[in-house]
Amino acid sequence: QVQLVESGGGLVQPGGSLRLSCAASGSIFSINIMGWYRQASGKQRELVATITKGTDTNYLDSVKGRFSISRDNAKNTVYLQMNSLKPEDTAVYYCNAEIRFGPVSPWRNYWGQGTQVTVSS
Repeated sequence: QVQLVESGGGLVQPGGSLRLSCAASGSIFSINIMGWYRQASGKQRELVATITKGTDTNYLDSVKGRFSISRDNAKNTVYLQMNSLKPEDTAVYYCNAEIRFGPVSPWRNYWGQGTQVTVSS
């Protein structure tokens, strides 16, 4: 059994910052790509940022230069530092991780429960 537990969401004024965290726990052998997605009300879920085990990163164009993804492999944790937040960043943010339970077991995708980020004055 694997759990991804997110924290760090909340209400922030435009221009403010938040840091999201997501810790994976369970019988984990290895984690490959970790990432953050978001889903605004009435819209489809979209990829915000991903990071490989080797720390190569990828970002949604609209967050480049404002958001930064990082990970701590020893803690099975991924972070999303969000700066210069805008009202259009308001959404539920979900953590995602590609996990395997043994050296030859298949990679499986897991999701966190989501954390609300609201950017409003």
